[in-house]
Amino acid sequence: MNVPQFLIFDFDSTVIKGESLEILAEISMSGHPKKEEISSEIKRITEAAMNGTVDFASALKKRLSLLDLNEEHILKAIEELKNSITPSFIQNRSFLKANADRIYVVSGGFKELILPVVRILGLREDHVYANEFLFNLARKIVGVDESNLLAQSRGKAKLVKSLKFKGEGIVIGDGATDLEIIEDNANCQFYAFTENVRRAELVKKASREIKTLDILATEYASSSKKEMKEDIKVLLFENVHPVAVNAFRQKGFLVEAVSSACEESELVKKIADVHFLGIRSKTQVNENVLSHAKNLLCVGAFCIGTDQIQLEAAESKGVVVFNAPFSSTRSVVELAAGLIIVLARQIFPKSTALHQGIWDKSTTSACEVRGKTLGIVGYGNIGAQLSILAESMGMRVLYYDLVEKVSLGNTKACRDLKTLLNSSDIVTVHVDGRAENKSIFGENEFQEMKDGSIFLNLSRGHIVDLKALAKYLKLGKLNGAALDVYPQEPRSNSEPFALELQNMPNVILTPHIGGSTLEAQKNIGETVVNRFLEFYEAGSSLGSVNFPQLSIPPLRSGLTRIFHIHENVPGILAAINGFFGAKNVNIEAQYLSTDNKIGYVVTDVSSFKTEFLSELKKVPHTIKVRMNSDSK
Repeated sequence: MNVPQFLIFDFDSTVIKGESLEILAEISMSGHPKKEEISSEIKRITEAAMNGTVDFASALKKRLSLLDLNEEHILKAIEELKNSITPSFIQNRSFLKANADRIYVVSGGFKELILPVVRILGLREDHVYANEFLFNLARKIVGVDESNLLAQSRGKAKLVKSLKFKGEGIVIGDGATDLEIIEDNANCQFYAFTENVRRAELVKKASREIKTLDILATEYASSSKKEMKEDIKVLLFENVHPVAVNAFRQKGFLVEAVSSACEESELVKKIADVHFLGIRSKTQVNENVLSHAKNLLCVGAFCIGTDQIQLEAAESKGVVVFNAPFSSTRSVVELAAGLIIVLARQIFPKSTALHQGIWDKSTTSACEVRGKTLGIVGYGNIGAQLSILAESMGMRVLYYDLVEKVSLGNTKACRDLKTLLNSSDIVTVHVDGRAENKSIFGENEFQEMKDGSIFLNLSRGHIVDLKALAKYLKLGKLNGAALDVYPQEPRSNSEPFALELQNMPNVILTPHIGGSTLEAQKNIGETVVNRFLEFYEAGSSLGSVNFPQLSIPPLRSGLTRIFHIHENVPGILAAINGFFGAKNVNIEAQYLSTDNKIGYVVTDVSSFKTEFLSELKKVPHTIKVRMNSDSK
């Protein structure tokens, strides 16, 4: 079996065990005195339409005219349809999800009934073509949209022809209207699906009979594997959100998800044939690791920071790096704001005392945050958003940043760090992990802070001298502190953790949970996966932290897209285009971006043969080459 480029499924008696309109009729006629008579007539008309003895359009009108339907009936029918999915479709959901981009549902039934079932099976809603009900203001059904091709005679055949599919495809169904598709579309074969109903005359005219979806799924998987050059392998560490894992699996990728971080020695062994590596903050991706990753296309940092990845080494090997700089911003900001209030009100030591049976209602050192000055070190995405939240609580906000930034609200920039420290009641740090930021808070900085002030660090562990922080907390210079990050952090939840700040009053220690909310982790998972898929499928590098930026439109029908990463040297583009010319390959569109080290060119071509790829890799200064062909 050759792998078809598209699969078209009927819905009634194929995806589900019965006819959806008949199920809807049963529900709407509950208690009707002529229920049996009308149900029998509807079934007769349906069977005649499926056998081809009655025109489908007229059969649809006749059946609807016998019923008095409303929106409530539809909602009840949907619940019944969810329990009527054909068994082999349920058993092969992984096959359906993995091939969702190639699968279409074309039905004379109704979209209102079909879409809820399609969602369960993991198929694409925008690949569903069906009729749609017309409602009046009372939400009663008054007809069907007759402008829809599927409400017309030979509607399925017309609809499929209008979609202009490229390549060969298979139509899987149980009725005469499914057979009509191949009469007007020479690139389609018809497979009679007989798990639910077998129409002997239809089976005779079909290319073959499929008794269950198991048969097609098995053959398709086997043929796909033979035709694929390689399986796309995804390796995820540090408990990446399930939304990312599921998204990769729905694309048919081979996914290994590990809950803990990975040591370098183990990562070197695992990464050899991996195409996408996903990590958070603890797994280190250095030059040695990258040297063992012969297939690696992308590293996804499911977090904000990327200092755990050697970005220049990745770029030199043609490996793009994506992160999620905005997805967890709100979560970190909310944690910082909460910690500021808890520290100012002395809530932590009060709570600890009460757990020990001590009722301490004194107000010593507890204060409101309104009217206090917040000093923000690092006015990036998090610092800027925190300034807005702090001002809304009545705080005066100062900030210090090495780069000139636009001040939001009434926030004031300080000319130097000392000015900020001298003026702030609360200091919170939100800088990146660059080496220059190591130990930027030590003895001198804590001395410059106001007496009785509060210190927070939710950025990077190595920026603070913890011994100096402990000293000034014990001396009473600082009235409290909160840390969410540390110089050394456990790689898993089972490892012990020790710190000189433990068991100190009014010191809050949290285990690097700034971005650890359900919302943030889901957003991060979706962001990083989408960026990788855009890079893998279309070539877009927009949002990468180490690569020339390219935003590329979808590939036009019938073309092949070539992705070429190379050293940025004079004459390389001419050499690539000269290669295409020598092979009589026509360039339809080309997109180029470069930085000081590498160039990234994406070329849409026609008449490109797969065997040309290995020759293109031999062009001098080439780092990586791959291709992608249009499938519709």
